[in-house]
Amino acid sequence: MILADKIVENRKKNGWSQEELAEKLGVSRQSVSKWESAQAVPDLKKILQLSEVFGVSTDYLIKDEINEVPSQELSPVDNGLEETTRIVSMEEAASFLEHNETASRLISTGVMICILSPVPLILLGGLAEQGRIPLEAAVAEVAGTAILLFMVAAAVGIFVREGMRGKRYEYLENVDIDTEYGVDGMVKERRDAYAESHSRRLIIGIMLCILSAVPMLGVYAVNYSNNTDLLPLICTVMLLVICAVGVRLIVLTCIKQGGFDRLLEEGDYTRINKKAGKYDGIYWAIATAIYLIWSFATMDWKLTWIVWPVAGVLYAAYHEIMKAIIRAR
Repeated sequence: MILADKIVENRKKNGWSQEELAEKLGVSRQSVSKWESAQAVPDLKKILQLSEVFGVSTDYLIKDEINEVPSQELSPVDNGLEETTRIVSMEEAASFLEHNETASRLISTGVMICILSPVPLILLGGLAEQGRIPLEAAVAEVAGTAILLFMVAAAVGIFVREGMRGKRYEYLENVDIDTEYGVDGMVKERRDAYAESHSRRLIIGIMLCILSAVPMLGVYAVNYSNNTDLLPLICTVMLLVICAVGVRLIVLTCIKQGGFDRLLEEGDYTRINKKAGKYDGIYWAIATAIYLIWSFATMDWKLTWIVWPVAGVLYAAYHEIMKAIIRAR
Protein backbone atom coordinates (compact mmCIF):
# COMPACT_ATOMS: atom_id res chain seq x y z
CA MET A 1 0.00 0.00 0.00
CA ILE A 2 1.43 3.37 -1.03
CA LEU A 3 1.55 6.52 1.11
CA ALA A 4 -1.43 8.09 -0.70
CA ASP A 5 -3.68 5.15 0.16
CA LYS A 6 -2.48 5.10 3.76
CA ILE A 7 -3.38 8.77 4.19
CA VAL A 8 -6.87 8.13 2.76
CA GLU A 9 -7.37 5.03 4.90
CA ASN A 10 -6.33 6.64 8.18
CA ARG A 11 -8.22 9.86 7.49
CA LYS A 12 -11.43 7.89 6.93
CA LYS A 13 -10.81 5.66 9.97
CA ASN A 14 -10.77 8.81 12.08
CA GLY A 15 -13.88 10.17 10.39
CA TRP A 16 -12.22 13.31 9.09
CA SER A 17 -12.85 15.16 5.85
CA GLN A 18 -9.94 16.45 3.78
CA GLU A 19 -10.67 19.92 5.16
CA GLU A 20 -10.51 18.70 8.76
CA LEU A 21 -7.20 16.87 8.20
CA ALA A 22 -5.78 19.90 6.41
CA GLU A 23 -6.70 22.10 9.37
CA LYS A 24 -4.92 19.76 11.80
CA LEU A 25 -1.78 19.85 9.66
CA GLY A 26 -1.86 23.56 8.86
CA VAL A 27 -2.07 23.02 5.09
CA SER A 28 -4.69 23.58 2.41
CA ARG A 29 -7.33 21.04 1.44
CA GLN A 30 -5.79 20.99 -2.05
CA SER A 31 -2.51 19.77 -0.54
CA VAL A 32 -4.24 16.86 1.17
CA SER A 33 -6.11 16.09 -2.04
CA LYS A 34 -2.84 15.97 -4.00
CA TRP A 35 -1.26 13.67 -1.42
CA GLU A 36 -4.21 11.30 -1.54
CA SER A 37 -4.25 11.18 -5.34
CA ALA A 38 -0.45 10.65 -5.43
CA GLN A 39 0.05 13.90 -7.35
CA ALA A 40 2.41 15.16 -4.64
CA VAL A 41 4.28 13.80 -1.62
CA PRO A 42 4.32 15.51 1.81
CA ASP A 43 7.70 16.67 3.06
CA LEU A 44 9.39 15.06 6.06
CA LYS A 45 7.90 17.56 8.51
CA LYS A 46 4.38 16.82 7.30
CA ILE A 47 5.02 13.07 7.43
CA LEU A 48 6.01 13.45 11.08
CA GLN A 49 2.80 15.42 11.69
CA LEU A 50 0.76 12.76 9.91
CA SER A 51 2.37 10.14 12.11
CA GLU A 52 1.36 12.03 15.25
CA VAL A 53 -2.15 12.87 14.03
CA PHE A 54 -2.94 9.29 12.93
CA GLY A 55 -1.13 7.65 15.84
CA VAL A 56 1.06 5.50 13.57
CA SER A 57 4.78 5.13 12.96
CA THR A 58 6.66 6.95 10.23
CA ASP A 59 7.88 3.54 9.00
CA TYR A 60 4.28 2.51 8.35
CA LEU A 61 3.63 5.68 6.35
CA ILE A 62 6.83 5.66 4.31
CA LYS A 63 7.43 1.97 3.60
CA ASP A 64 5.05 0.56 0.99
CA GLU A 65 5.60 -3.02 2.14
CA ILE A 66 4.11 -2.27 5.58
CA ASN A 67 0.38 -2.47 4.98
CA GLU A 68 -1.00 -3.19 8.42
CA VAL A 69 -0.95 -0.85 11.39
CA PRO A 70 0.07 -2.57 14.64
CA SER A 71 -2.90 -2.36 16.97
CA GLN A 72 -0.87 -0.74 19.74
CA GLU A 73 0.21 2.09 17.46
CA LEU A 74 -3.14 3.18 16.11
CA SER A 75 -5.31 5.33 18.35
CA PRO A 76 -8.28 6.44 16.27
CA VAL A 77 -10.52 9.20 17.49
CA ASP A 78 -13.54 7.90 19.36
CA ASN A 79 -16.41 9.64 17.60
CA GLY A 80 -19.16 7.23 18.49
CA LEU A 81 -19.41 5.79 14.98
CA GLU A 82 -19.60 2.13 14.13
CA GLU A 83 -16.27 0.42 13.48
CA THR A 84 -17.66 -1.84 10.77
CA THR A 85 -16.14 -0.91 7.42
CA ARG A 86 -17.36 -2.05 4.02
CA ILE A 87 -15.06 -2.17 1.01
CA VAL A 88 -16.41 -0.54 -2.16
CA SER A 89 -15.10 -1.99 -5.42
CA MET A 90 -14.57 -0.13 -8.68
CA GLU A 91 -17.64 -1.86 -10.17
CA GLU A 92 -19.82 -0.88 -7.20
CA ALA A 93 -18.64 2.73 -7.35
CA ALA A 94 -19.29 3.02 -11.10
CA SER A 95 -22.72 1.41 -10.71
CA PHE A 96 -23.65 3.79 -7.89
CA LEU A 97 -22.60 6.87 -9.85
CA GLU A 98 -24.71 5.72 -12.80
CA HIS A 99 -27.70 5.17 -10.48
CA ASN A 100 -27.13 8.55 -8.83
CA GLU A 101 -27.09 10.29 -12.21
CA THR A 102 -30.52 8.88 -13.06
CA ALA A 103 -31.88 9.51 -9.55
CA SER A 104 -30.78 13.16 -9.63
CA ARG A 105 -32.83 13.80 -12.78
CA LEU A 106 -35.94 11.93 -11.60
CA ILE A 107 -36.02 13.16 -8.00
CA SER A 108 -35.42 16.78 -9.03
CA THR A 109 -38.26 16.44 -11.54
CA GLY A 110 -40.50 15.08 -8.80
CA VAL A 111 -39.69 18.06 -6.58
CA MET A 112 -40.48 20.42 -9.47
CA ILE A 113 -43.85 18.68 -10.03
CA CYS A 114 -44.71 19.17 -6.33
CA ILE A 115 -43.99 22.91 -6.57
CA LEU A 116 -45.99 23.22 -9.80
CA SER A 117 -48.95 21.19 -8.50
CA PRO A 118 -50.94 24.25 -7.27
CA VAL A 119 -50.74 25.90 -10.71
CA PRO A 120 -53.84 24.17 -12.23
CA LEU A 121 -55.86 24.95 -9.08
CA ILE A 122 -54.81 28.62 -9.14
CA LEU A 123 -55.48 28.98 -12.87
CA LEU A 124 -58.82 27.18 -12.97
CA GLY A 125 -60.11 28.84 -9.79
CA GLY A 126 -59.01 32.30 -10.87
CA LEU A 127 -60.31 32.03 -14.44
CA ALA A 128 -63.64 30.63 -13.24
CA GLU A 129 -64.11 33.46 -10.74
CA GLN A 130 -63.52 36.00 -13.52
CA GLY A 131 -65.89 34.19 -15.84
CA ARG A 132 -63.19 33.53 -18.40
CA ILE A 133 -63.96 29.79 -18.63
CA PRO A 134 -67.38 28.10 -18.74
CA LEU A 135 -67.05 26.52 -15.29
CA GLU A 136 -68.55 27.38 -11.92
CA ALA A 137 -65.97 28.39 -9.31
CA ALA A 138 -66.74 25.35 -7.13
CA VAL A 139 -66.41 22.94 -10.06
CA ALA A 140 -63.16 24.58 -11.17
CA GLU A 141 -61.80 24.32 -7.62
CA VAL A 142 -62.64 20.61 -7.44
CA ALA A 143 -61.04 20.00 -10.85
CA GLY A 144 -57.92 21.95 -9.88
CA THR A 145 -57.62 20.06 -6.59
CA ALA A 146 -57.96 16.74 -8.41
CA ILE A 147 -55.14 17.67 -10.80
CA LEU A 148 -53.04 18.86 -7.87
CA LEU A 149 -53.46 15.54 -6.07
CA PHE A 150 -52.66 13.62 -9.26
CA MET A 151 -49.42 15.59 -9.70
CA VAL A 152 -48.41 15.09 -6.06
CA ALA A 153 -49.20 11.38 -6.34
CA ALA A 154 -47.02 11.14 -9.46
CA ALA A 155 -44.16 12.90 -7.64
CA VAL A 156 -44.49 10.64 -4.60
CA GLY A 157 -44.45 7.65 -6.95
CA ILE A 158 -41.13 8.87 -8.34
CA PHE A 159 -39.69 9.31 -4.84
CA VAL A 160 -40.81 5.84 -3.71
CA ARG A 161 -39.52 4.16 -6.86
CA GLU A 162 -36.13 5.83 -6.62
CA GLY A 163 -35.98 5.06 -2.91
CA MET A 164 -36.52 1.37 -3.64
CA ARG A 165 -33.96 1.39 -6.45
CA GLY A 166 -31.43 3.03 -4.18
CA LYS A 167 -31.80 0.57 -1.28
CA ARG A 168 -28.84 -1.47 -2.50
CA TYR A 169 -26.63 1.58 -1.90
CA GLU A 170 -27.96 2.49 1.55
CA TYR A 171 -24.77 1.16 3.12
CA LEU A 172 -22.94 4.22 1.76
CA GLU A 173 -24.85 6.33 4.29
CA ASN A 174 -25.26 3.84 7.12
CA VAL A 175 -21.78 2.30 7.56
CA ASP A 176 -18.18 3.40 7.26
CA ILE A 177 -16.69 2.59 3.88
CA ASP A 178 -13.27 2.11 2.37
CA THR A 179 -12.51 1.97 -1.33
CA GLU A 180 -10.39 -0.33 -3.43
CA TYR A 181 -7.26 1.06 -5.04
CA GLY A 182 -8.11 3.44 -7.88
CA VAL A 183 -11.70 4.17 -6.84
CA ASP A 184 -10.91 7.48 -5.13
CA GLY A 185 -8.95 8.63 -8.18
CA MET A 186 -11.79 7.73 -10.55
CA VAL A 187 -14.40 9.50 -8.42
CA LYS A 188 -12.25 12.61 -8.01
CA GLU A 189 -11.68 12.75 -11.75
CA ARG A 190 -15.43 12.65 -12.43
CA ARG A 191 -16.12 15.16 -9.66
CA ASP A 192 -13.54 17.59 -11.02
CA ALA A 193 -15.00 17.24 -14.52
CA TYR A 194 -18.45 18.09 -13.13
CA ALA A 195 -17.29 20.94 -10.86
CA GLU A 196 -17.98 23.73 -13.36
CA SER A 197 -21.46 22.42 -14.19
CA HIS A 198 -22.22 22.04 -10.48
CA SER A 199 -21.29 25.66 -9.77
CA ARG A 200 -23.23 26.95 -12.76
CA ARG A 201 -26.41 24.99 -11.96
CA LEU A 202 -26.26 25.91 -8.29
CA ILE A 203 -25.79 29.62 -8.99
CA ILE A 204 -28.56 29.73 -11.62
CA GLY A 205 -30.91 27.77 -9.35
CA ILE A 206 -30.36 30.11 -6.41
CA MET A 207 -30.76 33.18 -8.62
CA LEU A 208 -34.04 31.86 -10.05
CA CYS A 209 -35.42 31.20 -6.56
CA ILE A 210 -34.58 34.77 -5.55
CA LEU A 211 -35.92 36.28 -8.77
CA SER A 212 -39.14 34.25 -8.61
CA ALA A 213 -40.67 37.03 -6.49
CA VAL A 214 -40.11 39.63 -9.23
CA PRO A 215 -43.39 38.91 -11.10
CA MET A 216 -45.39 39.58 -7.93
CA LEU A 217 -43.46 42.81 -7.30
CA GLY A 218 -44.31 43.81 -10.84
CA VAL A 219 -48.02 43.62 -10.03
CA TYR A 220 -47.64 46.37 -7.45
CA ALA A 221 -45.22 48.40 -9.54
CA VAL A 222 -47.55 48.96 -12.53
CA ASN A 223 -50.63 51.11 -12.75
CA TYR A 224 -53.62 48.92 -11.92
CA SER A 225 -55.92 51.08 -14.02
CA ASN A 226 -54.17 49.76 -17.10
CA ASN A 227 -54.42 46.12 -16.08
CA THR A 228 -57.02 43.45 -15.73
CA ASP A 229 -57.60 41.12 -12.80
CA LEU A 230 -55.78 38.49 -14.83
CA LEU A 231 -52.34 40.00 -14.14
CA PRO A 232 -52.00 38.90 -10.48
CA LEU A 233 -53.08 35.39 -11.51
CA ILE A 234 -50.47 35.17 -14.24
CA CYS A 235 -47.77 36.58 -11.97
CA THR A 236 -48.55 34.04 -9.26
CA VAL A 237 -48.20 31.21 -11.76
CA MET A 238 -44.94 32.71 -13.07
CA LEU A 239 -43.61 32.85 -9.50
CA LEU A 240 -44.25 29.13 -9.02
CA VAL A 241 -42.82 28.18 -12.41
CA ILE A 242 -39.59 30.16 -11.94
CA CYS A 243 -39.20 28.84 -8.39
CA ALA A 244 -39.83 25.26 -9.56
CA VAL A 245 -37.16 25.48 -12.25
CA GLY A 246 -34.67 26.98 -9.80
CA VAL A 247 -35.32 24.36 -7.14
CA ARG A 248 -35.02 21.57 -9.72
CA LEU A 249 -31.56 22.79 -10.73
CA ILE A 250 -30.46 22.99 -7.09
CA VAL A 251 -31.79 19.54 -6.17
CA LEU A 252 -30.41 17.93 -9.35
CA THR A 253 -26.88 19.23 -8.93
CA CYS A 254 -26.77 18.67 -5.16
CA ILE A 255 -27.81 15.02 -5.55
CA LYS A 256 -25.21 14.48 -8.28
CA GLN A 257 -22.47 16.21 -6.27
CA GLY A 258 -23.59 14.28 -3.20
CA GLY A 259 -22.90 11.02 -5.05
CA PHE A 260 -19.23 11.93 -5.38
CA ASP A 261 -19.09 13.04 -1.74
CA ARG A 262 -20.64 9.77 -0.55
CA LEU A 263 -17.92 7.66 -2.13
CA LEU A 264 -15.15 10.00 -0.98
CA GLU A 265 -16.74 10.50 2.48
CA GLU A 266 -16.47 14.26 2.12
CA GLY A 267 -18.81 17.23 2.48
CA ASP A 268 -22.11 16.15 4.03
CA TYR A 269 -20.97 12.51 4.01
CA THR A 270 -18.04 12.55 6.39
CA ARG A 271 -18.54 9.94 9.08
CA ILE A 272 -19.76 12.44 11.65
CA ASN A 273 -22.15 14.00 9.12
CA LYS A 274 -23.58 10.58 8.30
CA LYS A 275 -24.57 10.14 11.91
CA ALA A 276 -25.87 13.71 12.12
CA GLY A 277 -28.08 13.06 9.08
CA LYS A 278 -29.66 9.93 10.52
CA TYR A 279 -32.97 11.70 11.15
CA ASP A 280 -33.04 13.91 8.05
CA GLY A 281 -35.94 11.89 6.64
CA ILE A 282 -38.08 12.75 9.67
CA TYR A 283 -37.17 16.43 9.39
CA TRP A 284 -38.25 16.69 5.76
CA ALA A 285 -41.36 14.59 6.38
CA ILE A 286 -42.43 17.12 9.02
CA ALA A 287 -41.70 20.01 6.61
CA THR A 288 -43.82 18.34 3.93
CA ALA A 289 -46.66 17.73 6.39
CA ILE A 290 -46.62 21.40 7.48
CA TYR A 291 -46.70 22.52 3.83
CA LEU A 292 -49.65 20.30 2.91
CA ILE A 293 -51.68 20.97 6.07
CA TRP A 294 -51.18 24.74 5.82
CA SER A 295 -51.90 24.77 2.08
CA PHE A 296 -55.12 22.75 2.25
CA ALA A 297 -56.31 24.54 5.39
CA THR A 298 -55.92 28.02 3.88
CA MET A 299 -55.91 27.22 0.13
CA ASP A 300 -53.41 30.07 -0.09
CA TRP A 301 -50.93 28.25 -2.33
CA LYS A 302 -49.27 31.46 -3.49
CA LEU A 303 -48.04 31.98 0.09
CA THR A 304 -47.43 28.49 1.49
CA TRP A 305 -44.48 27.82 -0.84
CA ILE A 306 -42.43 29.89 1.61
CA VAL A 307 -42.27 26.73 3.78
CA TRP A 308 -39.50 25.31 1.57
CA PRO A 309 -36.90 28.11 1.75
CA VAL A 310 -37.58 28.45 5.49
CA ALA A 311 -37.15 24.68 5.94
CA GLY A 312 -33.89 24.86 3.99
CA VAL A 313 -32.48 27.58 6.24
CA LEU A 314 -33.60 25.82 9.43
CA TYR A 315 -32.16 22.52 8.16
CA ALA A 316 -28.66 24.01 8.13
CA ALA A 317 -29.06 25.02 11.78
CA TYR A 318 -30.60 21.65 12.70
CA HIS A 319 -27.72 19.76 11.05
CA GLU A 320 -25.06 21.79 12.88
CA ILE A 321 -26.84 21.21 16.21
CA MET A 322 -26.90 17.45 15.55
CA LYS A 323 -23.18 17.48 14.77
CA ALA A 324 -22.44 19.40 17.99
CA ILE A 325 -24.44 16.88 20.01
CA ILE A 326 -22.51 13.96 18.46
CA ARG A 327 -19.14 15.60 19.13
CA ALA A 328 -20.16 16.27 22.76
CA ARG A 329 -20.85 12.59 23.43
